[in-house]
Amino acid sequence: MMLRTFGWPRSRLDPLAAAGHDADVMPRRVHFSMIRGFHLADLFTIANGFCGVAALFAAMTFLTTGDRRWLWGAALLVPVALVFDVLDGRIARWRHAASPMGRELDSLADVISFGVAPAGIAFAAGLTSVLDQLVLMYFVGCGLSRLARFNITAESMAGDAGKVSYFEGTPIPTSVVPLALLMVAFQADALMPVSVLGAELHLASLLFFVSGSLMISKTLRIPKL
Repeated sequence: MMLRTFGWPRSRLDPLAAAGHDADVMPRRVHFSMIRGFHLADLFTIANGFCGVAALFAAMTFLTTGDRRWLWGAALLVPVALVFDVLDGRIARWRHAASPMGRELDSLADVISFGVAPAGIAFAAGLTSVLDQLVLMYFVGCGLSRLARFNITAESMAGDAGKVSYFEGTPIPTSVVPLALLMVAFQADALMPVSVLGAELHLASLLFFVSGSLMISKTLRIPKL
């Protein structure tokens, strides 16, 4: 349809024309299809997150049934999540399919499987006092902070090779270590409750305090394999 200007400049009627653009050739927004945007490695990352959620469900089932097999099942799901976490990175490099979305997915899945799930299992195992809960929240907060720091510093740390050669602080998947030690203490009924200024604290919770502190360390450098 012809635009009748009645003597008015076209730029007054069409801001795009004033800016030197043609409305007919404006780029269209590309629809972001999340499912089609997934790579094979992303499916392994999601499986990692599923393991963490399943571990939380198993820990809650233990609290309602008292059957210790559920808690042990919950604890075993965390190393399974670690296997998926290792595989997703290897698959992404093998297929040359690394992406910003994959990196964010990996961080979110790691928070669930190696932060929230171990804390939930520890609570179900008996670290239920107020001080225990504060330690577990500190542990999860350290994991969150460590992943956020890695995401924003990965490019600057990659160097000429384009690959990060070391971690600042321990990676969050190392939480499998305090979790394993906790389960040994749980099985032996040796969570070691003590009184701190009149408040109860289980010494086993300090495993998670140490683990969280190592995650956020700036000076500790762990070679990346």
